[in-house]
Amino acid sequence: MHKETKIAVIGLGYVGLPLARLFATKYPVVGFDINQKRVGELMDGHDQTLEVEDEVLQSALVKENPFNRHDKGLYCSADLNDIKDGNIYIITVPTPVDKNNRPDLTPLVKASETVGKVIDKGDIVIYESTVYPGATEEDCIPVVERTSGLQFNGDFFAGYSPERINPGDKEHTVEKIKKVTSGSTPEIGKTVDELYRSVIIAGTHLAPTIKVAEAAKIIENSQRDINIAFVNELAKIFNRMSIDTQAVLEAAGTKWNFVPFKPGLVGGHCIGVDPYYLAQKAQEYGYHPEIILAGRRMNDSMGEYIAEQVVKLMLKKNIQVIESKVLILGFSFKENCPDVRNTKVINIVHALEEYKANVIIYDPWVNPEIAQHEYGVKVWNELPKSKFDAVILAVAHKEFETLNIKELSNMKKIIYDVKNFLKGEKGVYKL
Repeated sequence: MHKETKIAVIGLGYVGLPLARLFATKYPVVGFDINQKRVGELMDGHDQTLEVEDEVLQSALVKENPFNRHDKGLYCSADLNDIKDGNIYIITVPTPVDKNNRPDLTPLVKASETVGKVIDKGDIVIYESTVYPGATEEDCIPVVERTSGLQFNGDFFAGYSPERINPGDKEHTVEKIKKVTSGSTPEIGKTVDELYRSVIIAGTHLAPTIKVAEAAKIIENSQRDINIAFVNELAKIFNRMSIDTQAVLEAAGTKWNFVPFKPGLVGGHCIGVDPYYLAQKAQEYGYHPEIILAGRRMNDSMGEYIAEQVVKLMLKKNIQVIESKVLILGFSFKENCPDVRNTKVINIVHALEEYKANVIIYDPWVNPEIAQHEYGVKVWNELPKSKFDAVILAVAHKEFETLNIKELSNMKKIIYDVKNFLKGEKGVYKL
């Protein structure tokens, strides 16, 4: 890309901030977010998602808009005027589902409206959010056209480069993950690819069309979802047979072409959501995706299944379930990160509460205010000093490695390990 490239990143969450920080090592970048509090925290040099270390963030920040200085650096803002001089607009907002698991494009539509207010002739808007094939050109670009009054592929252009961020992963950071790129014309595709290739050390793959790039991203997560659903079903079958599922998987894993997956909860903003986007689009074309939706049903059932297994164990040991005290270790959707988006641990909580159990949640990573706001539950950052009728290890945070979990339970010791984390421990029940 030429030196006058000015990049505006719309949405400064788990995806947008690491990307903006990376581009800021070579280009002037303004990160835009409607959350003024978030912007203030970032400009103070702290990322509460912990995706970008404070020292790294602070080294990238500049105190004034770099578009005016024509120099590299990152400036974060909630003021639309600060991005009006950009010429590359990258949208990195969430793509959730609603309560009925239908795709909710509201964040994408609003972000497209935002770009439509500032985009100019010759500019490029690039989408990174995971969507179904066709969403960029059929749902998002018309919003930009309508808001801006400009013509697509005449006045302005588009690209799609799906995010591959893995929250909490400090090894596979954004620059170390190969990037799929695409453009609305062959020439723009090359331009988009060149832009990302300038900062992505793992390299890029230029897809022939935007729809191909969209489809490639959504099947990545759908494939993982289906594979996990298969081993979740195996776990249910083997539990009935009193066979150790983990031992079975270890034995099967000795074959060179066995694909290793583990049973468990499937939450987060990708694997637990994206298959619904593909399913929705497939149904619009008159096809009912049986395997994809069956996998979703299986994985969404696991929270309730785990709760039922724990209740059965309590009853077998003559522990009264009503008013019992159950400790859940971990609330984020995955280990060693504070991300609670679409966490399926909440399903365990709700199922146990239906049995009138008193549920206490301990997670040293999660922000209690966010958990309370999003799910209406109290999360403790410090381990409560008490004895519990049952302990469920739901998330494999590194802090739990040194935790003497058996000391937390009462004499009858019901410890249920969802993640097969407590290896070598006797008397521990596993999924």
